[in-house]
Amino acid sequence: MTTIAETPAPTRLPRDERYWSAKREIEEFLYDEAALLDAREFRAWHDTLADDLVYFMPMMFNVRFGDHGRRENTTMEKHMSWFNEGKWTLGKRVDQILTGVHWAEEPLSRVCRMVSNVQLTSMADNDAGDLEVGVASRFLIYQNRCEYEQYFFVGDRRDVIRRTAAGWKLARREIHIHQNVLLAKNLTVFF
Repeated sequence: MTTIAETPAPTRLPRDERYWSAKREIEEFLYDEAALLDAREFRAWHDTLADDLVYFMPMMFNVRFGDHGRRENTTMEKHMSWFNEGKWTLGKRVDQILTGVHWAEEPLSRVCRMVSNVQLTSMADNDAGDLEVGVASRFLIYQNRCEYEQYFFVGDRRDVIRRTAAGWKLARREIHIHQNVLLAKNLTVFF
């Protein structure tokens, strides 16, 4: 399976009324998602995920100049990754955090997310007739644990967000944090 990062850069979508209308809705979806997660409304966030969600975060390697496109990121289903999950496994992570005895999230982290540079990269109807929008964005996540632990996660995301009868749903997310060595003690935040 080709990862989104390996896919050639798409041609620029026309900046017409359809683009701007969808972009406004998608930006609101992403901002609402960040607000739900920052407020620790994990079940409400989980409801915004499509049943067939793919949630993937490759590991990054330092590679020789010229090899970045081929070897900098691990590949889905072929190499180790930080995340390769679906809606069910993310639901189990939510359940675990909400038990109140999750060793890495007791007490719960204080987290603040910023999402920016939102651009639509594709717009097409899927086989079911639902609009699927490819979205590129950047993020900055601040996590504070206990008294002195602080972590910053900076990177970009490649999403597919689907318009359904129930509203927008996240159908695919590929997350790239821009560090090859994870400096945080754990990865309990949702991106």
